[in-house]
Amino acid sequence: MKGQKDSVFSAVRFSSKGFTLIEILLVVIIIGILVSLVAPRLAGRSEEARKQAARADIDGGISLALDLYEMDNGRYPAKLEDLTAKPGDSLNWKGPYLKKGIPKDPWGNLYAYKFPGAQNTLSYDLYSLGPDKQEGTADDIANWSN
Repeated sequence: MKGQKDSVFSAVRFSSKGFTLIEILLVVIIIGILVSLVAPRLAGRSEEARKQAARADIDGGISLALDLYEMDNGRYPAKLEDLTAKPGDSLNWKGPYLKKGIPKDPWGNLYAYKFPGAQNTLSYDLYSLGPDKQEGTADDIANWSN
């Protein structure tokens, strides 16, 4: 029985010299196919994440700071810089309202702020120009409905 078992294992010999060119090409092709299936799903995710970050700044952090300023001073600031440094005409400034300074949008631009607002006539307009950096286009992210 032992002799028969040795002959089975001796018929199958593995080479320990490495991979052949065909094996390497096959692995590269398989990896290429997998990347081509996964890459399109991930392509639009980073831009969507930037838009969500801008929306969070506009609807959250900066708006909260503007509302706190308005509660303390009875009106909204003339410019965003008034949230970090006391303006000369402020009587009850309790800032800074933004401790880390005025954030930039995810595309590296300053947020646009207007008081009184053209869209929100009773308060302010706060918006990002979006990835194209052009005002009034569909990719603008604002505190009013586009």
